Amino acid sequence: MRRFDVFRAWGRILSGTQPTLSIEITRECPLRCPGCYAYEPEHLGNLGPLRSLADRQGRDLIDGILELVRRHRPVSLSLVGGEPLVRFRELDELLPRLSRMGLTVQLVTSAVRPIPASWSLIPRLYLMVSIDGLREDHDRRRAPATYDRILKNIQGHRITVHCTVTGQMARRPGSFGQFVSFWSAREEVRKIWFSLYTPQRGERSEEILTQAERAATLEQLAHLRSRFPKLFAPDPILEGYRKPPSSPDECLFARTTVSVTADLKGRITPCQFGGDPDCSQCGCLASAGMNSIGDVRLLGLPLREIYEASSRIGRGVSRWRSARSAPGPAQAGPASP
Repeated sequence: MRRFDVFRAWGRILSGTQPTLSIEITRECPLRCPGCYAYEPEHLGNLGPLRSLADRQGRDLIDGILELVRRHRPVSLSLVGGEPLVRFRELDELLPRLSRMGLTVQLVTSAVRPIPASWSLIPRLYLMVSIDGLREDHDRRRAPATYDRILKNIQGHRITVHCTVTGQMARRPGSFGQFVSFWSAREEVRKIWFSLYTPQRGERSEEILTQAERAATLEQLAHLRSRFPKLFAPDPILEGYRKPPSSPDECLFARTTVSVTADLKGRITPCQFGGDPDCSQCGCLASAGMNSIGDVRLLGLPLREIYEASSRIGRGVSRWRSARSAPGPAQAGPASP
């Protein structure tokens, strides 16, 4: 986030709103990736599985997202799915409009179809391409969004590679170095980000890293970053992975983000993972970053305490506004007999 956006975000908190908005813009995806949290049965709780929702298309989708943006007034917006490129025609109109509104927009995609060339000219648009490890593993997990297709579809763009580390990747010797070396050599790649797989409570799967595998992964990333400048793995992020929040109530990212699902109505709670995430094994990059800087001191106070104070002020402002907008006695209509 740019420095100017940080001050805007603080202003949103003080006004009683959340500065980040995340929208699942479609329920559709041509991929069936193992471990994808969006399609787990518990992701949306009582709202039902993502694929069961009545999502929007065409003008209805464009207008719906613009209405959400105007209502929540976020500083930054994440567009996720499903696969957002399923709605590339709507995005072709929507993305320039969001940019003109001053929003920083992050589009998370598998790059399963060509990314329109015109998107490379849109200010404040960041393309994040999800890649699951080395070619052999990725192509098996993410077909039809194979390495060859991604390399073709990202041409002419500047992207961030995002890899969620699973237990399978952590157990393959040398995989991190090979992965970072390959993608660092691509001129289209501006940054490489790693998250760690975040399970639901009680989950048992091969995707989950053991505590030893988490620790070894973080050590390898710390070692590789000096050789590969595109690898984004600063100490605060790695420390955030080592000491995740104990609950969503303690997660600054969860508390500052509104997550909306594909019908543009339902809220994803308690955070973007939905369901009942195991926070003790959280591997969310945004959560790690925000919670690690919560301990940084400004004017002698941890930023977390400054946020808590700002949040209390914001809740007070929000209640004051609600009270002012409530109908008074003269507006409430005649009393019941």
